Amino acid sequence: MHTYDVTVTTGASPETVWKLLVDSASWPLWSKVDSLDTTRSVGLDPGGDDGIGAVRAFRTGRVVTGERLTEKVEPRLLAYEDAFNSSMHNYHARIELKPTASSGTVIHWYGEYETNRLWGWVMPRYLQKFMQGMANGLARYAEERKPAP
Repeated sequence: MHTYDVTVTTGASPETVWKLLVDSASWPLWSKVDSLDTTRSVGLDPGGDDGIGAVRAFRTGRVVTGERLTEKVEPRLLAYEDAFNSSMHNYHARIELKPTASSGTVIHWYGEYETNRLWGWVMPRYLQKFMQGMANGLARYAEERKPAP
């Protein structure tokens, strides 16, 4: 089993960060994914609040990966597992949001997965860096969108 674990803090509220996480259409705006593949996604909420069981297919370059939402506790926790992924299996991830004393949010994004021996040499370092970029992008974008006091 391989793991990744990233944490970043943003000045945006947990509610602002949460709205971005549950709206799969927003992910290409703040993350390292290129697009949401709606033809391979299932059960997306047209209002931007994807529910448990929804499969969100994201394209990055030529690769499309699918993630099935498995747990949702607003605005604190979003969990998902792989629905289809050519390079990983038994993938489970959690995104936890914790409020800070200054009305911001600590984003803790972590997961575990298995991969074949060939990918096992490359994937852990790559995915740790990729997921740090995802969390950083979410934090920045949420902060840019936070309402003025």
